[in-house]
Amino acid sequence: MTTAAVFGCTGAVGSQILATLLAVDAFSSVKTISRRLPNAQSPKLQALEEGDITKWGGMISSLSPKPSVVFNAVGTTRATAGGVQNQWKIDHDMCIENAKAAKKAGVKTYVFISSGGTRGVFSPFAYVPYSRMKVGVEDAIKELGFEHAIILRPGMILGREKPKNAFLENVFANLNKLGQGVQDKLAADQTIIGRAAVASARIAEEGKAPSNYWVVEQPDIIKFGRDEWKE
Repeated sequence: MTTAAVFGCTGAVGSQILATLLAVDAFSSVKTISRRLPNAQSPKLQALEEGDITKWGGMISSLSPKPSVVFNAVGTTRATAGGVQNQWKIDHDMCIENAKAAKKAGVKTYVFISSGGTRGVFSPFAYVPYSRMKVGVEDAIKELGFEHAIILRPGMILGREKPKNAFLENVFANLNKLGQGVQDKLAADQTIIGRAAVASARIAEEGKAPSNYWVVEQPDIIKFGRDEWKE
């Protein structure tokens, strides 16, 4: 059975990754490290509270049993962080240090929740600081040479308890009125994204990932997290 660790476990997608891990039999032990403890409870959950995020990565090697899979769903906003510089320290610097620490601790599979639209000449978001943060982390993870590195690039995240942009999220949430296929191209509920992250890790652990460095785009997020999801 597999042990997993989750970072960002109290956020929108991270909380869904945690809930999914606790619900499936494929993961026998789940660890979390966070500034505040998650609401989830389970006999197979060990939740650690650490207010200093710079210590998170170093704690991976002390977990017992050691995780073979790490999920990184850490993410903040410029407003919450108090500016782009502080956001960069969390969404970029800390995430890279986390991946390096996971590699050093012998983690086999590293799953990072990135974002769609962060790359490409024609993407209107490719050159904003948020995209540069995500791209920087993706590139660093690729260079570390994990046995399996999985990058999820979801579109707009729906279903947040506390929306980051209520107007935009409401617009995307109503796209299904034009047809579910329209919404599926651009957005997904946080539960679907969380399940897709876990499903991708299971595929990798079973040796069925298409490559050692695997980018899971929006269509496959819908496929793995909803259409083909099985607990």
